[in-house]
Amino acid sequence: MTTALYEPSIQKLVPVLPVSTASRQRQTPPVERSEAESIRLAQGGDAAAFEHIYRTHSRRVYGLCFRMTGNPTLAEDLTQEIFLQVFRKIQTFRAEAAFSTWLYRLAVNVVLMRRRVKTLNETSLEARNETEGDSFPRKEMARVDMRVSGVVDRVNLKRALSRLPRGYRQIFLLHDVLGYEHHEIAEALGCSVGNSKSQLHKARMRLRTILRNGSSTNPTFSPIGAR
Repeated sequence: MTTALYEPSIQKLVPVLPVSTASRQRQTPPVERSEAESIRLAQGGDAAAFEHIYRTHSRRVYGLCFRMTGNPTLAEDLTQEIFLQVFRKIQTFRAEAAFSTWLYRLAVNVVLMRRRVKTLNETSLEARNETEGDSFPRKEMARVDMRVSGVVDRVNLKRALSRLPRGYRQIFLLHDVLGYEHHEIAEALGCSVGNSKSQLHKARMRLRTILRNGSSTNPTFSPIGAR
């Protein structure tokens, strides 16, 4: 998938920022500064510093949103929403990890929050055949599983997902629901590929346990196969 051309514009964001900040943005001339300095100043309310952060990271954030949605208009809208969240939450950044890691985690959370209700309402667990003779496309398998399992399975899955630790749930949704590869998840969340695989394995095992223990009336559930 080719990422659409995106030209970041702070002016799209200014109208929805507090008036005092937007005013300072127009009055303060841009200066060259390090990212650490920009973050420190932005945490103190300096809009020019926030603009520097926006211009530095907005294209990559847009690229992430575009890969996750496939819709350039929606990706641009999400990019603006993400940087509004950055503006509101930047004081919570403590430099315990790279700023890009903090930012991309926030970005993924915003996109997932936007998509979660629709995705979970439309998606059930896929019964995967791990043999080489399996010729069913992934989408076809999902439709078969949906017809067989019905509403009860979807409700059980949503409840089980809500009981997973946040990190497990996030990687499970990105990999098994949205179809992202481990290297893409690692880039988005700022973790290693090995960590992504480990978290996914633990998430699958935890889901199996939750569904097995709390869903005795759900005989049609098929365990998630390893990818």
